[in-house]
Amino acid sequence: MTEPGPRLTRTQQRQQSEERILTAARHMFAELGYDRTTIRAVAAAARVDAGLVMHYFGSKDLLFARAAEVPADELPGGRSGEVAEALLTSLNRRLNSEPTASLAVLRSMLTNADAADRYRAAAEPQLNQLTETITTPDADLRASLLSAIIHGVIAERYLLRLTHLADASPEQIIDLLRPCFQSLTTPPPTSATSSN
Repeated sequence: MTEPGPRLTRTQQRQQSEERILTAARHMFAELGYDRTTIRAVAAAARVDAGLVMHYFGSKDLLFARAAEVPADELPGGRSGEVAEALLTSLNRRLNSEPTASLAVLRSMLTNADAADRYRAAAEPQLNQLTETITTPDADLRASLLSAIIHGVIAERYLLRLTHLADASPEQIIDLLRPCFQSLTTPPPTSATSSN
């Protein structure tokens, strides 16, 4: 007969319940989008009462906000090659394990204006940070292109599944994207102007 483990404190029980709810919510928002996800369905998937979901999170909108939090990429200052590799490392993680928080945001923002607004507000500081690491006059455009590529790859691989991206290995994808990312994060070489 196995001995029971130590009893959890109320704080630990609450943390475990919250995490189960957030995990269930991420999966449901990613699979169904914002509009089709219900508090009752999230509660059932998390094996808790719907009232507990409301007690912890207050509303579907606040639950979505917490479930859709995507950790910011760690972007080193300094050389542009390091920035490209940091972005590729982050993308590689998302390609190796399904990024449910990112998918929840991507699917929901296509059908819900509030979700799109929430995404823009959350993404702006990350985009600004990326822009600051690129030392070219068109850094804002380059950062936007990098962001679009990352989101496009994730959406194509996990949501649309129309092309070979769904089946390609993360290593193949990263290797093909590396020159593009390095080009977008690196200032173009200065060319000597010819005098006429």
